[in-house]
Amino acid sequence: MKQSAIRFLEGPRSRWSEFKMAIEVFFEFIKGFRSLHFIGPAVTVFGSARFKEDNVYYIKARELSGEIAKLGFTILTGGGPGIMEAANRGAKDVGGKSVGINIILPHEQYPNPYLDKWVDLKYFFVRKTLLIKYSYAFVIFPGGFGTLDEYYESMTLIQTGKIKQFPIVIFGQKFHEHIEHHVQKMIDEKTISPEDKKLFLVTDDVSEAIEHIKHHTIIPFDLKYQPVPIFGEHL
Repeated sequence: MKQSAIRFLEGPRSRWSEFKMAIEVFFEFIKGFRSLHFIGPAVTVFGSARFKEDNVYYIKARELSGEIAKLGFTILTGGGPGIMEAANRGAKDVGGKSVGINIILPHEQYPNPYLDKWVDLKYFFVRKTLLIKYSYAFVIFPGGFGTLDEYYESMTLIQTGKIKQFPIVIFGQKFHEHIEHHVQKMIDEKTISPEDKKLFLVTDDVSEAIEHIKHHTIIPFDLKYQPVPIFGEHL
């Protein structure tokens, strides 16, 4: 007796639903492009939304971001609280530019008060693409699943040559020791190349992080400072 084929009760959405989603995503990208086009070279800081201002990583993120802003980079974050707030706050401390790409969530996420400019988006993957698109370096502070996702996405794009070899700084050696161990495990198992270990720096030192970012951005990408305007000249 011939058996009937096994079928799931429900599969992909209708073509019309998929088309509407594609249009929605397209306009999310256009909204992001229009909002971020003039922010200049940026450094993106990733990290947990859950740290309060007395947390050691919040304090370090604020300090490091201030030093990065002094180099002339815009500080770019996911726009929310925690490490994102600390990074934007660090930029504001020194008169630097502070920008966020806020994700709309039913809880936890809201634009922090240290943003000069921000854009609200619906989709995580659109936000992640924009955070990478406008950045010349990435700083990874302790965080959760989202932070690891952003870190590995950046690493993958650099490793595969889809974006330039921008520097990645992983801040917090103790917290991230599992990443170093896992990277070595992948090297030992030959799933990545030994050279891939050179794609990131793990440190607890703000000065070391700054020197790493300077060495791998300003000269390699020929970044030039704008001349200081003459007194009375319009900006």
